Formats: sequence, structure tokens, C-alpha cells
Amino acid sequence: MKLITFVLVAAATLAGLAAYLAIPSVHAEGEAAPVFVTEIPPGYRDWRLISVAHEEGDLHSFAAVLGNDIAIDAYREGKLPFPNGAIIAALHHRHVPWEENNKVFGRAQSFVPGFPTNIQYMVKDSRKYAATGGWGFTHFNGDGKPADKAVLKTCFPCHQAIEARDLFFTRYAP
Repeated sequence: MKLITFVLVAAATLAGLAAYLAIPSVHAEGEAAPVFVTEIPPGYRDWRLISVAHEEGDLHSFAAVLGNDIAIDAYREGKLPFPNGAIIAALHHRHVPWEENNKVFGRAQSFVPGFPTNIQYMVKDSRKYAATGGWGFTHFNGDGKPADKAVLKTCFPCHQAIEARDLFFTRYAP
């Protein structure tokens, strides 16, 4: 009899836990939690380098891709999916010729960051951002203002194509 009671209590507890974890976060008003990050994470300029990225075509930019300590540790350990609390930043800039170096080289081959085009963040919180693969996305324009929701709605569908890498494009460059 004690065994049956124990099994029933354990099953009810597991069912309750599963239901609790399946319910998305809700605000007091009853609306689902936003899937977009609304603030720039503090201290991002002190994070460590994950990699650099160069994008041609219409973007014509390069980026420094940075991660907080949780993201860096996950990369180094090859841990996928990323743990909650991982934050990744991509600081995108147009690239412009650096005339001072080009004079030395005798031709146009040196480029430096120009005007910032945007800063993008991914914040891992598998409960809060369950609807977008566990990641919250944001995009701040070069002027520091947040992008509108139409731009933000393009983040997850694009990243979804690389689900096997927990939605993250850049590989770690130690």
C-alpha cells in the first residue's frame, strides 16, 4: 500500500512539474512575456571575444561577437544547448579604408570600423523565451535606438535554420 501511495504521489508531482514548466511566463495583465530583449545588457563592452564576422553584400560590415562569462564557458566546453544566462552580443560596423595604413602598403587593403550599423543581442532564458527557442533577441540601430518590432520578428525565423547549434551562427575562435 505504501508503494502505491508513493508511486501516485511521485507521478502527481512529476505531472505538476511538467505542467508548470510548460506554461509560458505571463504578466499580471495576462499577456505572454515579450520575446524580445528591451534593454542593452550592462557591461557588454567588457565581455570576451567569441569571434569576428565579416558580411558582404548589402551589409558590407564586420562585427565583434562578444559573450558574457556563461556564454564563453559554454563555448569552451562545447556545451549545447547554451545554459540559461548566456548572453551574446554582435557589434556591427561598416568597414572603411584606413588611408594611413594604405599609404604604407601602397594600395587599398586596410580597413577599420566605420559608423556602427547595429548591436544585436541574444539572451538565453529557456522559460521566458520558450516561444523563440529559448533565446530573447534584440537589435539596436547604429544610433542606439531599438529597432521596431517588424525587424525583431525576423530574428527567430532566420536563426531557426541553425537549430542544431542552438540558433547561434558564430563559431568560437579561441
